[in-house]
Amino acid sequence: MKKVAIYASLLVAVVAVVIVGLLAHEPAIPPGFGASGSEQQDWFAYGGAPENNHYSALAQINRSNVKRLAVAWSFDTQEDGVLQASPIIVAGVLFGLTPTQKVFALDAASGKLLWKFDSGIRGTQPNRGLAYWADGKDKRILVGVMNFLYALDAATGKPIPGFGTKGRIDLRENLGRGPATSQSVVLSSPGIVYKELVIVGGRNPETLPAPPGDIRAYDVRTGKLRWSFHTIPHPGEFGYDTWPRDAWKTSGAANNWAGMSLDPQRGIVYVPTGSAAFDFYGADRIGDDLFANCLIALNAETGQRIWHFQGVHHDIWDRDFPSSPALLTVKRDGKQIDAIAQTTKQGFVYLFDRANGKPLFPIESRKYPPSTVPGEMAASEQPLPARPAPFARQFLNEDLLTTRTPAVHRWALEKFKKFRSDGQFVPFGIGIDTVVFPGFDGGAEWGGPAVDPDTGIIYINSNEMAWTGALAPNTGENSARAIYLSQCSVCHGEKMAGSPPAMPSLIGVSDRLAPAQITMTIKNGKGRMPGFPNLTEDQVSALVDYLTSGESKELASSEPPPLAMKYRFTGYHKFLDPEGYPAVAPPWGTLNAINLNTGEYIWKIPLGEYPELAAKGQKDTGTENYGGPIVSAGGLLFIGATNFDKKFRAFDKSTGELLWETALPFSANTTPATYEVNGRQFVVIAAGGGKDPKSPSGGIYVAFALPQESPAPSASSEPRQ
Repeated sequence: MKKVAIYASLLVAVVAVVIVGLLAHEPAIPPGFGASGSEQQDWFAYGGAPENNHYSALAQINRSNVKRLAVAWSFDTQEDGVLQASPIIVAGVLFGLTPTQKVFALDAASGKLLWKFDSGIRGTQPNRGLAYWADGKDKRILVGVMNFLYALDAATGKPIPGFGTKGRIDLRENLGRGPATSQSVVLSSPGIVYKELVIVGGRNPETLPAPPGDIRAYDVRTGKLRWSFHTIPHPGEFGYDTWPRDAWKTSGAANNWAGMSLDPQRGIVYVPTGSAAFDFYGADRIGDDLFANCLIALNAETGQRIWHFQGVHHDIWDRDFPSSPALLTVKRDGKQIDAIAQTTKQGFVYLFDRANGKPLFPIESRKYPPSTVPGEMAASEQPLPARPAPFARQFLNEDLLTTRTPAVHRWALEKFKKFRSDGQFVPFGIGIDTVVFPGFDGGAEWGGPAVDPDTGIIYINSNEMAWTGALAPNTGENSARAIYLSQCSVCHGEKMAGSPPAMPSLIGVSDRLAPAQITMTIKNGKGRMPGFPNLTEDQVSALVDYLTSGESKELASSEPPPLAMKYRFTGYHKFLDPEGYPAVAPPWGTLNAINLNTGEYIWKIPLGEYPELAAKGQKDTGTENYGGPIVSAGGLLFIGATNFDKKFRAFDKSTGELLWETALPFSANTTPATYEVNGRQFVVIAAGGGKDPKSPSGGIYVAFALPQESPAPSASSEPRQ
């Protein structure tokens, strides 16, 4: 036994030496930064660089040879589940995440496993990436595992004892709400690193109670909190008068779940935020609700606000800013202007001078109808960009309904006549479904855009699905059914039918899960579902009984129900035809190239296919897509993202022509990365599936490169099909 322990220690030491040797070759960079611009050979940050531009100056793989791309290596995490993570690559080492949020390091040239870190916590929430910090020989991976932020030694994967408590900090703390164990905050997107700070947001519940979405900066060495920015302002802070007097004590969210971007030279961090809780009825938060639905420019050193722009006033549609903004430079009147571009679920691109927030295209304030729901007061106006034109259709009418078959068209027409469809920013009513188009999942989504610094062109993948929503009165009862309606029906619907696969049906859940498994899911969340640690043991028990038996247990009057609004959302409903396809006319997903110097479109194409429809000749329909593109100096745009066809594609970035595609083991709802090791360029993407109920899920990283004369490195493990 002693010999085994000695061997294991020696093995860890050898692996550490190998990684230290690899990391020793990284370019000389200031503490907290990585190489950027034309010198970049690594993909050292989420989105490629702090600017989140998804751009690489590498050009070994280019238009002329991309057709020769082949698998260089693959790494199978041997886990099932949903994988949305993008890796980072520093000096020949790739750092990634498994579907359950284990952290690993690979030799980026061969895919060989160097180390793996298992926190002992099973990750059940989306986790899209990691952050890297270095100062001399001190090199750290900063990564979220559920509600914890870990600092790991980049050479060994071991937690760094001096960071927080035994290498981690609990993001539920320091929010001004207690107890911390009753709060739900997870790190779905990696923090942004600036000098000796790591700046984070978090994913919060979208029902009440929910903690506030404070933006926080921690000392990267010690884990101590250095500053907080209150997205729900406290008394005396800017924006406090846009909320009711005591809203800061009870309102929640207005959080950054989508990630941030950084201008390292100016020391400005750019923070997009989501809506305030409750998402769809805001009688308790009458006013514009700063800083919900904002792009906020903060001094990265101090957290002080420099400027902000609010994209939706008093959001009652869940119209979060869904992705990190992209930094670029545009040309105006012969001058170069450092700019920032923010995409939206509605299909808009906002463009600002990143130093002062001045719009670089006009923004028009348009009037919208008032809410008819008692207690609600919708904003009378909303800001829309005059240019570029929206990259997703804005208004659903009868002419845009599906014509896939005559019978399906008739079905869609009859269904559509029962909806209210009046375009953007129409407040929901009681008892009638209102069309949201593009849907709750965009337009743009969390994958974010890519920008080409040489041309000022932005590349955006978009969804064009219609959804519907409505409000209904809450019962006011203190029962298991009342808890379900106020906390769960938002996603799963009042009849538990859900909107699969994103919001699964709970009908017959006891046939699939044991009561203990349901209990753990309620407490910890899973996938898009946040945890509900605010519920007491008796409330959880009663809710589990209701889900499994349909019987609604009355709770003790001394046990207060969760904070419930007077009206509740009846559920997210995709407008799908009886066979499960979108009930609107294609395209159902697109890829767009827009010149931000002029606001003009360069090209627009459908993105994705349903294999069974393509086999019948119905190609180029486009599909839902999650995960973003990357663009390179080699003239290429790489993207996976599509939900159903499992394809990874390369397009000519100038024309949109498809130059190469390959099938992956699972759909890749992630953003790829590209890097160079020993003079060889690789493109890597994580494939996990999970969006197509007809297909399995997993977690495999696949790297591609041009063939070498000698055999390519063997895979570390065989991919599962």
